[in-house]
Amino acid sequence: MRLDFNLEGFEQEFATKKLLLHSCCAPCSGDIMERLMAAGIEYTIFFYNPNIHPLKEYELRKDENKRFAEQHGIAFIDADYDRDEWFKRARGMEWEPERGIRCTMCFDMRFERTALYAHEHGFTVFTSSLGISRWKNMAQINDCGLRAAQKYPGMHYWTFNWRKEGGSARMIEVSKREQFYQQEYCGCVYSLRDTNKWRLKNGRPTVALGVKYYGRDDQGTSCT
Repeated sequence: MRLDFNLEGFEQEFATKKLLLHSCCAPCSGDIMERLMAAGIEYTIFFYNPNIHPLKEYELRKDENKRFAEQHGIAFIDADYDRDEWFKRARGMEWEPERGIRCTMCFDMRFERTALYAHEHGFTVFTSSLGISRWKNMAQINDCGLRAAQKYPGMHYWTFNWRKEGGSARMIEVSKREQFYQQEYCGCVYSLRDTNKWRLKNGRPTVALGVKYYGRDDQGTSCT
């Protein structure tokens, strides 16, 4: 696998800075982590994803991400689950469509916490693995990241397009090589509900937690 990528924007703007990488899961962050290591960029993983439901699924995704970070000696920050606050913010948005205002709320909440941690721990730039997935709206994600960064003087959100140079395809390659846990829905209880509704309508079995793994089964849905 080629790892001689040009991570444009970081060297020019943040060459002397350390990076805080908000990670949603191992499949989405695996290729990004390898690219950052190959580029010699110092970074720390920040895992804050209170949207993931239920707790069993949350632990599965977190443990896979933590395992891969430890494998490469990358610092891993295990942030508070904070599920009650997420449901509080989602109230009234239960039937909003994917990529709608509920997702904006969810990105805002996660990036606000990431930016706060960055501010309190000496980071001046952060980014996220969320944008690598073709299932997500990159402009929506970047807007939320930039908005969170604006709360702190000197803070920057790096809007690098992780899908470039075959990033989305390599995300699957790394996931298969590492046999990461393969999530079958976006992450929240409402995406699980809608995924199962679609599956039943189309004669498919409902989502089974902790069963599918890349390299052992067909490709699933990445990114939370």
